[in-house]
Amino acid sequence: MYEPTTSPATAAPPQRLRHAWIPLAGLSAVFLFEMLDNSVLNVALPTIGRELTASTASLQWVSGAYSVAFGGLMLLFGAVADRVGRRRVMLLGLTLLAVVSILTLFVTSVEQLIAVRALMGVAAAMTTPGSMALAFRLFDDDDLRVRALTVISTAGLVGLAVGPTIGGFVLAVAPWQVLIVANAPIAVIAFLGIRAGIAADRRTDLHRDPVDVIGAVLGTASVVGVLLTPTLFVAGTDVALAWGAAAATVAAVVGFVARERTARHPMLELRLVAQPLVASGLAYKAAAGLAMAGLSYMVTLQLQFAWGWPPALAAVGTLPQVVVLLASGRFVGPFVKRVGLDRAAWMSAAAVVAGLAVFALLGRLGYPWVLVALVLVAAGMRVVGVVAGNNVLRGLPGDRTSIGAAMVDTASEIATAVGIAATGTILAALVGSSIATMTFSPNQLASFQQAILIAGLTITALAAALVCIGIHRSRRTPAQPTTQEPSYV
Repeated sequence: MYEPTTSPATAAPPQRLRHAWIPLAGLSAVFLFEMLDNSVLNVALPTIGRELTASTASLQWVSGAYSVAFGGLMLLFGAVADRVGRRRVMLLGLTLLAVVSILTLFVTSVEQLIAVRALMGVAAAMTTPGSMALAFRLFDDDDLRVRALTVISTAGLVGLAVGPTIGGFVLAVAPWQVLIVANAPIAVIAFLGIRAGIAADRRTDLHRDPVDVIGAVLGTASVVGVLLTPTLFVAGTDVALAWGAAAATVAAVVGFVARERTARHPMLELRLVAQPLVASGLAYKAAAGLAMAGLSYMVTLQLQFAWGWPPALAAVGTLPQVVVLLASGRFVGPFVKRVGLDRAAWMSAAAVVAGLAVFALLGRLGYPWVLVALVLVAAGMRVVGVVAGNNVLRGLPGDRTSIGAAMVDTASEIATAVGIAATGTILAALVGSSIATMTFSPNQLASFQQAILIAGLTITALAAALVCIGIHRSRRTPAQPTTQEPSYV
């Protein structure tokens, strides 16, 4: 068992995964919360709407408040963690998560629930980047790091896969509040595992530069704007508001870049983002997030609206993707060891793009092509999710790992938003905004298939461009000396 001593500086890193099962259990619980939370809650939205008399827009914010707070604050808390301690910020975030989850029992209005969800997003922003940073810091061998990140991501994927089923069963026997309060024991498990299994940060692993408050505000505004603006355009409720949000987002992004280039102690050092390993890892992660979001959205529409599958059958149709995500975990480590981290990164990202292209070009011809697309994207995602993050952290100094992990998650969040927004915008333009309520005529079905083709090819081109950027940047990485053969026992 891995037991940190009172002198972290002298504690030897574990040489096998089983020696670190306590901290890995805690870190896995963190990722389980992140992936399980929204997937479970989405099932309960109709029930919440009835009991709290919530409008459609309010229900959207029950999920949206969490996502915006989560995505908007990750960079800030990543920077804070690199200064005051990754383990400390993680434990504070888990404490906040447990307390806020229990507060759900006292919610009596949808506005109060939205506030609770926003605070849970803050807790997620404090904990999620730390899970990758602490797992990376736990080991000093790249092979063990990849295998540890695979274990942690598997826990999250299990939550994502079983979330809707769990939510449905719970709602059959218990009130919806149970779905959120259940995060409290998960937070306790994570707290105990991290508190007992991971030593406190050493001063030499942190840096003491002051937090760039102006940069933090501009960075948060930039990410929030990027996440919100596409939704406003897709909804089409107020064009002036959407364009105003877009202008404000551009201004925030320009201001953030200008600030980070001139600040004495920037929150995010742009020169580090430009490092080959960092830039390539972020590009691969963004490509995968873009493809995964776009494909999931388009497959759901194709199965139900174009082919008339009922929701239950459509869920079965997407099941192969879940199976591949869960079953392929054991092959990630051997695959990465065989081909190397860099080749594994671009090969898996290319598989994701290939799957997206298969669906765009051939998905209309029948379900077997949809199946091929789902398998390719899932297999690629399983690898790229681990190796891209590992590459980013390898390319950063030891005192910047939390901000690096935050960049990885932020890149994925932004790419997901762009993927859904691009697909939704093209469908709304070519098919109409009432797609969910119409019965397709032959002409409308043809328009829908054309929209799916254009949206699929657009996202494929964007994802392919990101993969090309990642390959180009990774080739600039200096050759590193070969390390000793790792132990797999």
